[in-house]
Amino acid sequence: MEAQIPYNRFLGVRLLDVSASESRLSFGMRDELVGNYTKGTLHGGVISATFDIVGGMVALMSNADNTEVDLVKRLAAIGTIDLRVDYLRPGTGNHFEATGSILRGGRKVAVTRMELHNDAGSLIAVGTGTYIVA
Repeated sequence: MEAQIPYNRFLGVRLLDVSASESRLSFGMRDELVGNYTKGTLHGGVISATFDIVGGMVALMSNADNTEVDLVKRLAAIGTIDLRVDYLRPGTGNHFEATGSILRGGRKVAVTRMELHNDAGSLIAVGTGTYIVA
């Protein structure tokens, strides 16, 4: 997830934890991720992309049998159906952590909830994602 997907490498995301019910990743602030250069805040597209990654990871794992063959098969089939992001406050900070949890894990579709916090513990954004998993 970190090394094989070029966009994830660009974002600098690091997977902290992944299970059938929750996933967590982190990334640090860099100049390349700034959206508002006068305030130095995180670009909204970075938040959205991070949510898609962390939501997709928990959706992928929500119905997997944890064998490598099954995970590769599911990774090839997963796709984002819908992604909604609510930006609550400016993305300030040096370090960010995104979490994704499963709201509904089905055989074909999974629905997830995501949150992004900064290093001060402030909730920056929340979101939901719907993914095709079969």
